[in-house]
Amino acid sequence: MQSVEQKFLKLGAEYAPGQEARQVTEELEVSSKVYSGIPVDFSHGDVDAFEPIPGSLEIFNEGVHVGGSQAYTEYRGSKEIREELATKLSNFTGAEINADNNLIITPGTQGALFLAMGSTVSKGDKVAIVEPDYFANRKLVEFFEGEIIPIQLEFFESDEKAGLNLFQLEEAFKAGVKLFLFSNPNNPTGVVYSEEEILRIANLAQEYDATLIVDELYSRQIFDNRTYTHLSAQKIVSPENVITVIGPSKTESLSGYRLGVAFGSAKIIDRMEKLQAIVSLRAGGYSQAVLKSWFSEPEGWMRDRISQHQLIRDDLIAKLQAADGFKVRATEAGSYLFPEIPELKISIQEFVKALRVQAGVTVTPGTEFGPQYVNNFRINFSQDHQAAVAAMDRIIQVVEEYRK
Repeated sequence: MQSVEQKFLKLGAEYAPGQEARQVTEELEVSSKVYSGIPVDFSHGDVDAFEPIPGSLEIFNEGVHVGGSQAYTEYRGSKEIREELATKLSNFTGAEINADNNLIITPGTQGALFLAMGSTVSKGDKVAIVEPDYFANRKLVEFFEGEIIPIQLEFFESDEKAGLNLFQLEEAFKAGVKLFLFSNPNNPTGVVYSEEEILRIANLAQEYDATLIVDELYSRQIFDNRTYTHLSAQKIVSPENVITVIGPSKTESLSGYRLGVAFGSAKIIDRMEKLQAIVSLRAGGYSQAVLKSWFSEPEGWMRDRISQHQLIRDDLIAKLQAADGFKVRATEAGSYLFPEIPELKISIQEFVKALRVQAGVTVTPGTEFGPQYVNNFRINFSQDHQAAVAAMDRIIQVVEEYRK
């Protein structure tokens, strides 16, 4: 049995967005060479470069003026707002969502993931996760003392699909896995699961009576007219076996309001509400009002936002493809790139720290997304366009300095 101390040793947050100031760099041996430029923090999106949905602050203020009835909602969220969200999300995903039974508002999508995992994982349970995938997924399984069963995402193998090893997934279900957790679009690679992959996942879950938790945080920001398939709309999998996590914190730049939504299985949503009641009571009551702006953006606002991000993506990919020894797959959705770099004389963790000290650029090491990604890093390119491109030049220069 692991101790509380052992459990929390696995939950390091040194490389999480906003935590870079706590990184220890005093003992780091780096050259005195400095690569000057505007500091860029690629660990998260820049809400100054891409501002929140117009009118969101005014809606928040209206919620404040409503007073107590808005501050103290049901634990699963304001009934009025849940009803509005159920309609919007049903139209968006094609799923049938009942506002009373199938939906909960949470403190961010991170909160939704914690509640969903806490409602489905017991000590010793086998849980399948993807490698690479969102860094918190692994930590959540470990915190709830489940057993991680990794499924490889072979994202460099094809441009037509995400690259999930479906054979490994079926073998995992055969071995006793009862929960599969994954993000679509994938974080950190930005690849989108094909319809064929989603249908196969749904079929396997149905066959082996497994629960699926899918993080669809970036499912509105799709590039190149790609087709996106929502797991929740697939009739071949029982609605009681699926939880979808989604929210407005990324594409819509509402991260500061800490808003997330989970919908799906009534049984699991009920458990999530009970857990939320002892963790945070509810998502911030006044912040919940801001969800009224979600899916109600001004005409053309979302189209322009996607177009702006695609232009940044294209310029950064051009830089990486022109650099010697770099390998990258173009992001298909969301705001992440996960390039593979040449082998270095220093570890990826040391490189990340050297990059911040010498070039003023913050990235997330690939090992946060799977222990084998020692030559990768992740960036969130939702940044000022020119600053992001200049920062990529500095990244390439630092790689050249430390490459073998």
